[in-house]
Amino acid sequence: MMATQSSKIRSLIICATLLTPASALACSSCGCTLSSDWENQGLASTPGVRVDLRYDYINQNQLRHGSGTASSADVAAALANGTVGETERITTNHYYTLGLDYSPSRAWGFNLQVPYIDRNHSTLGAGDTDNTYSHTQSVGDIKLIARYQGFFPEGDTGIQFGLKLPTGKHDYNFSSGPGAGTPLDRSLQPGSGSTDIILGVYRYGSLNKSWDWFAQGIFQAPIKTLDDYRPGNALNLNAGVRYMEFGNIVPQLQINAQTRQRDTGLNADPDNTGGKLVYLSPGFTAAISKSTKIYGFIQVPLYQYVEGLQLAPRWNASVGLNFSL
Repeated sequence: MMATQSSKIRSLIICATLLTPASALACSSCGCTLSSDWENQGLASTPGVRVDLRYDYINQNQLRHGSGTASSADVAAALANGTVGETERITTNHYYTLGLDYSPSRAWGFNLQVPYIDRNHSTLGAGDTDNTYSHTQSVGDIKLIARYQGFFPEGDTGIQFGLKLPTGKHDYNFSSGPGAGTPLDRSLQPGSGSTDIILGVYRYGSLNKSWDWFAQGIFQAPIKTLDDYRPGNALNLNAGVRYMEFGNIVPQLQINAQTRQRDTGLNADPDNTGGKLVYLSPGFTAAISKSTKIYGFIQVPLYQYVEGLQLAPRWNASVGLNFSL
């Protein structure tokens, strides 16, 4: 009886164990840099339908250059040589994501991610004395991801393949200040305008009766773009462990690494996009019933490297609710 209950709990929390700050590093001089998009991968070990509701908070309030905080000399040099035309102030992001996951069998699964993005941004243009502001609220780019984990009887190794679709709005303008009415940077728009391919591989297992582990790699690249803007390719590498001896409460620890190439195109900002990051992500899941769990994570940067000048967060937070139908 105890073994059966433990198996059910492990099945319930497997999705949250493989939550990763997946494919966001949308680096630019104007915002969306090192994002903690805790994507619900939906890597479930039993057939059925699951729903995930998640909130992510990302406050990009630190202007960075290379691997350190940007100095006034860094900003002055960038303004003087023309690689930037403004000084970024702050970008505050609120992500609300609905995840739907369907597993017709142990081997196959299908995952849908629908984000809603609420973002405030401010910047000081060269020669301006007042900030320019934007506030964007829109559905973002939807992701459709399939997985197959039928290679071995244990079902502990799988591949992912899917698309990110250009469903998000990408024609917002600045709303107030000296730059009101001018187009908002493409990397700050709720949608990229691109269709991206997503390819991944993962494996998870048990170290012993107390500890489980996982490892995952995901690659994302645009295959169709719009309006002369191409987001940079991104590679995410994630690994984590969880401790199973606290009953329904399962502490977890992840290491998340990501590298992203510069954006390209006439409407891109290649001088101030792209970068590398490594995050430490402690968190937990708690099963509050046989079919429902809650989870929470904090991300703190171990290493951040950005090209040019970019805003980055000092920490990120995610909370969510996941239940089976």
